[in-house]
Amino acid sequence: MTGSIRWMREPDGGFDLNEEARWRTDIESLVFPIRDQAATCAVHRGAFRTLLGAEPTPQACLAYFGEFEDAFRAAASLKIARKCIPVGTNLHLTSRDIARILLESNQIKRGEQR
Repeated sequence: MTGSIRWMREPDGGFDLNEEARWRTDIESLVFPIRDQAATCAVHRGAFRTLLGAEPTPQACLAYFGEFEDAFRAAASLKIARKCIPVGTNLHLTSRDIARILLESNQIKRGEQR
C-alpha cells in the first residue's frame, strides 16, 4: 500500500489530489487520486460487491483497496491508456477492470512459483 486511507465525506464532494483513498457516502464509492492524470478515480460499492462476493461496508471496501492498491492503480492506468482519457478527466473502474489486473497478477505469481 502506498498511502493512507480514510473514510469521510466532504460536503461539496470535492477531492484534493494530495489526499489518499477515501469513502464518499454521497456516491457510495471509494475514490482515490490519479495524480499524474490530475483526476479522481471512483469505484462504486457495486464493484466491490462483485469483487468481495458479499454486500460490502465502506470499511471493507477501504481495506480491500488497501490490500490491492497496486492493482487498482494499474487498472486505472490501463483504462486511461485504452480509452485515451484526457488529463484532468475523472474516471471510474468496474469490477471487470480490477479483476482483469488481479487475475493477470495471480497468473504471473503462479508462473514464477513453478
